[in-house]
Amino acid sequence: MDWRSSIKGFKAYLKLERSLSENSIDAYMRDISKLVDYVEQEHPTVTPTKVDLALLDGFVTHLYELNLNDRSQARILSGVRAYYRYLLMEDMIDHDPTELLEGPKVKRKLPDTLSYEEIMRMINAIDMSAPEGPRNKAMLETLYSCGLRVSELINLRLSKLHFENEYVRITGKGDKERLVPIGHDAVKYITIYINEVRRQQSVAKNSEDYVFLNQRGGKISRMSVFNIIKDLAQKAGIHKSISPHTLRHSFATHMVEGGANLRAVQQMLGHESITTTEIYTHLDKDFLRDTVDRFLPKHGKENGK
Repeated sequence: MDWRSSIKGFKAYLKLERSLSENSIDAYMRDISKLVDYVEQEHPTVTPTKVDLALLDGFVTHLYELNLNDRSQARILSGVRAYYRYLLMEDMIDHDPTELLEGPKVKRKLPDTLSYEEIMRMINAIDMSAPEGPRNKAMLETLYSCGLRVSELINLRLSKLHFENEYVRITGKGDKERLVPIGHDAVKYITIYINEVRRQQSVAKNSEDYVFLNQRGGKISRMSVFNIIKDLAQKAGIHKSISPHTLRHSFATHMVEGGANLRAVQQMLGHESITTTEIYTHLDKDFLRDTVDRFLPKHGKENGK
């Protein structure tokens, strides 16, 4: 088995069985290509089945010498591990050489979060008399109340709005669909935008079913949403690193702090693994202390002390 044929099979597996996006697949291919480049340069006779832990340790050292940061190194090694799990699953190898591989320890970087008051300041900073005002208000309410990724927001479709049942059908990563409850304010402002603004627009071809449109009647872009969010943060006097993802992070944080079950938050966010959701639960010490005080039995009280 050579590198080319095994990587071709791995790519097909990612696309057909894992249903990953082209961007995600390309990222995996870049990760594996770094391993292949290293092997061909340092160990030209080694095939994928002959790679062992010692070689991989050398690869880790090679990545370090390229001056890649810890996060980049960890991402590359994650791709290599996925490749070898695939080979093991397909019985192309009888043991996984990455099983004992150690990479850099990456600290999870927690993005800035917004308080509810700060989110309201941003929403109130929207000029509703401007042509784009109702649309921008509807977008912010939707981003926050549904915890959407920006890609999910811009691809939201009219045919996937089920306001009578108070949920929307979201197409997330890997084209996987999930049902997400939608807040009353989001429903209100989407309805206002559709009825009072969108219906007056000339809609571009192939954009008829998209909810949020730009001034030319086409689907709004990711960059436009980023710029709108940054502009509103500035107008609201918020001096944090703000992006559309900040609203998603804030949604999850506020849900957990309000007592929501972590599994429920995982489903609403569309995470495959609950470990991914845990980054959205950086609870402050006061909240944790309050939780302990509320729910941990008090021995003194039970004994009448």
